[in-house]
Amino acid sequence: MPELKIGDAINTTCPWSGDPIKEDSLTLYNGAVVGFCNTGCRDKFEKAVNHFEAALQRRGHESV
Repeated sequence: MPELKIGDAINTTCPWSGDPIKEDSLTLYNGAVVGFCNTGCRDKFEKAVNHFEAALQRRGHESV
């Protein structure tokens, strides 16, 4: 994974808390850098995304 930089983030405040984002709490989502106020918020986001992506994949296999 490439090094993520806070200057590349598409947001300045955490989508969960509304607090300012931090350099150590960035992730990549659909090719965009997304920032969070702490690693806990980042991890919560990643877990939610993974959950929904897995559900979409399962749904796609059911309709085949």
